[in-house]
Amino acid sequence: MTLSFDPNYPHVFKAFSTEHWIVLGLLLVLILSLFMGRKIIASTPALRRSIKWTLVTALLIPEICLQIWYVSTGIWDRTTSLPLELCSLTMLFSAVMLMTNSRKLYPLMYFAGIGGALQAVLTPSLDFPFPHLRFFHFFVSHVAIILAPLYMTWIQKYRPSWKSIGWTMLFLNMAALVVGLINLALNSNYMFLMRKPNTPSLLDLLGPHPFYIFAEELIALLLFIIMFSLFFAIPDHFKKIRKKRKHLHETSF
Repeated sequence: MTLSFDPNYPHVFKAFSTEHWIVLGLLLVLILSLFMGRKIIASTPALRRSIKWTLVTALLIPEICLQIWYVSTGIWDRTTSLPLELCSLTMLFSAVMLMTNSRKLYPLMYFAGIGGALQAVLTPSLDFPFPHLRFFHFFVSHVAIILAPLYMTWIQKYRPSWKSIGWTMLFLNMAALVVGLINLALNSNYMFLMRKPNTPSLLDLLGPHPFYIFAEELIALLLFIIMFSLFFAIPDHFKKIRKKRKHLHETSF
């Protein structure tokens, strides 16, 4: 396998190809490994630090390499090369969150980071297949975006709240406003605010511009509610029921 840096690579990425399935399988293995090993990792400072800084590296180094590649091949373009996509923003914020142990950034990355990156790895907007640099940049950074808030949840014991959903929606809308103004100034299409991507994506099911943007808002809100309910609200509810039953059982004797 020879890593390709060719900007005119003759092959195109195909969703759910063998390489794509391998990445999805690897993501699942990493998530399960982090969850199942959470107690050991949390109680081992050296291991905890190693995983943390590995994630920081996986978030930042691919983007640095990508920008170097853009410039060195002469294809850097302000309308397509700036880190202004949603996942680019959450990638940078996730790195800051890990390095500073930020509780303010954590819920934003839990909802917007995982939600956006998961959609991206399932329906990639990607032109270059394995073994191109862009393939590795795309999947390494997106996998790290998903793992970073899970690390903070399972290892650092951080938790979002219902209010966090509102703050995340505000964050997304403020980001969209700023990036939208940049799009108007540069005639660009960051965050796909001006038109849909050229490759197949979930946006194809959400109607024409600009209606798919409003549909995205509703889907994001619903997804965030599901993410909080399944992994926090519902488990907490059952824990309270078990504690109450245990207390009643103990006091009945």
